[in-house]
Amino acid sequence: MGNRKRLTEYDMNIHIPTLAELEAKGEKADILFWVGCAGSFDDRAKKITKSIATILHHAGLKFAILGEEETCTGDPARRAGHEFLFQMQAMMNIQNLNRYDVKKIVTGCPHCFNTLKNEYPALGGNYEVMHHSQLIQELLKEKRITIEGGSFKGKKIVFHDPCYLGRANGVYEAPREVIINLDAQLAEMKKSRANGFCCGAGGAQIFKEAEAGKKEVHVERAEQALALSPDIIAAACPFCNTMLTDGVKHQGKEQEVKVLDIAELTAVALKK
Repeated sequence: MGNRKRLTEYDMNIHIPTLAELEAKGEKADILFWVGCAGSFDDRAKKITKSIATILHHAGLKFAILGEEETCTGDPARRAGHEFLFQMQAMMNIQNLNRYDVKKIVTGCPHCFNTLKNEYPALGGNYEVMHHSQLIQELLKEKRITIEGGSFKGKKIVFHDPCYLGRANGVYEAPREVIINLDAQLAEMKKSRANGFCCGAGGAQIFKEAEAGKKEVHVERAEQALALSPDIIAAACPFCNTMLTDGVKHQGKEQEVKVLDIAELTAVALKK
């Protein structure tokens, strides 16, 4: 919930300014990259963060981060039923975003995306919010970036729809376009798109102990994906990535099947 490590400390070869740094120089960013808690603190999710930043830089976009001024959107608190904490977090963030006159935000997490886009307006936070898969789709259409299959060409890739990206916001095609542009074989699970199946992390479930039952949700979802014999399981959410990775490991398939974010697939395939 607290402040996060600066993205500029993630051993990247590009300098990413904070909004405060730009303000000190009398400049503004066109896009605020909202890194999110997972993208800031989780070692696996940091790789996704780096990939998104690489794409933004490659496209020549003027973007910045909040750095230590970014705190949790409050999504886990609201999902867990702690409305007061959610509103405290949200109001603090909105005050900060409005102070910097932020207009456009891109997120690395569907949970942040959903909260900033759909729940902040009621508290005075009105912004154009995009999930990174939507931005990648836009950049591909505008020819600002080009990707090539390379090592992904001909691979069978299964895409898992994150609940807060798909069913909550109707974003289904954007992440799939990345896979298609890689000349890869897109394989669909029966439970996909509007009929998707949760990874088991949503609704703050990732932060609590599992309830009694015969099988963990993430194990069931991983089995559904592995049934298609994919080379790669693609995700577009750091929490889905964690859950699916654990599910694949549970089946002893981690050496055969990789779980990668759409941003990671794109960053590797960027045509110079």
